[in-house]
Amino acid sequence: MGVIKFEVPNSLPVDEARQRVEALLGYWKRKYGVTSAWEGSGATMKGKAVGVTIDGKLAVEAHRIAGEASDPGMLLRGQAQKYLTRKFAEYLDPKRSLEQLVKSED
Repeated sequence: MGVIKFEVPNSLPVDEARQRVEALLGYWKRKYGVTSAWEGSGATMKGKAVGVTIDGKLAVEAHRIAGEASDPGMLLRGQAQKYLTRKFAEYLDPKRSLEQLVKSED
């Protein structure tokens, strides 16, 4: 099975970016049951959402979040990349506080 890659710019300090990525992974756990585990500055994700198997990894770096995940196939590839990019950009937006992001999940 192939992989899709994603990269989202980050202007936040690495510690804050990691907190926000942790919040996003928590959201995916609550909403879809996707599990995650951290090792150093990276995390792995596993689960199934909307019938699509998720098996991926990401790294929180100084100026970006980069990662890869299992390719859902030609029909869903573009949608999956757009969704990942949009959600990471939303959670890394310095104009929104972490509290605002968590509240908006409800």
